[in-house]
Amino acid sequence: MRIIVHGVGAVGGTIAAGLALSGQEVVGIARGRQLEAIRANGLRLRSPDEDVVARFDCVGDPSEIDLRPDDAVILTTKTQDTAGALAQLRAAGLTDQPLFCAQNGVENERLALRLFPNVHGITVMLPADYITPGEVSCFGTPRHGIFDIGRFPGGHDADDEAMAEALTASGIGGFVRDDVMRYKYGKLILNLGNVIDAALGSGEETNPILDMLRAEGAAVFEAAGIDPVDVGAADPRRDELMQLRDVEGVERTGSSSRQSLARGAGSIETDYLNGEVVLLGRMHGVPTPGNDWALALGRRLLREGIAPGALDVDAVKAELGL
Repeated sequence: MRIIVHGVGAVGGTIAAGLALSGQEVVGIARGRQLEAIRANGLRLRSPDEDVVARFDCVGDPSEIDLRPDDAVILTTKTQDTAGALAQLRAAGLTDQPLFCAQNGVENERLALRLFPNVHGITVMLPADYITPGEVSCFGTPRHGIFDIGRFPGGHDADDEAMAEALTASGIGGFVRDDVMRYKYGKLILNLGNVIDAALGSGEETNPILDMLRAEGAAVFEAAGIDPVDVGAADPRRDELMQLRDVEGVERTGSSSRQSLARGAGSIETDYLNGEVVLLGRMHGVPTPGNDWALALGRRLLREGIAPGALDVDAVKAELGL
């Protein structure tokens, strides 16, 4: 099996580097300065346990890859970039090779299944940063992360088993599931706070806001008949497999949305995180004022070019009546 990682950022970079360092055949797909840096010097992976450089083939578009029947694709772009990435893969000739959506939210698999028959979900618990081209930092130890893997919409097959085995060998805990989307909905509840981290930073003073957003998420999931699995701090695998530790010389940036702002990426994934709760609320008649507000906040952060962590927590609480 050759693994193609489409989107070599924080998550994709950690995956690609770990796989390459474990001896797995890997091709990365990146863009801009990240692509240039990887081609020139490889990809530096910094973690609490090591500081290493991984070298693997990296291209700017799937059309540059001579696709093979034994390929497996891991899609790690943000959801707002998924449609474009899928169009690239289709134009490059991807057919029935397994496509794994290692992304936040629950929309990516549906988008992929419109175009490809062999779609799998991966629930990504991986505390990683990408700010500097040619370098990713991962703060999990002794494993970089915990991934739950399965077919979409349900079940599992030999491709899931093979991917879990490859990821486990690379330093990530891979677990095969028949109900992977329950785990992805559990991760979505956690990700409802990404835009808050981007706008306000993290800290106990933001907890009332996070509680409001997540309570709305739980309410709409119940109305929709969705039973998410808790993949947060209560997950017993965390203590054994993925404890958060500092990386020497690295200050952690924060959530994926905060990283997008810090890099000036021009987009964040709020529409597919808080927006999923808003969508389900509208479909099932459940009010979601907090997540509606969070959607507007995401647009405001981009429109006004607000720096990460620049908004006042007390002012936001007052606006939300907290």
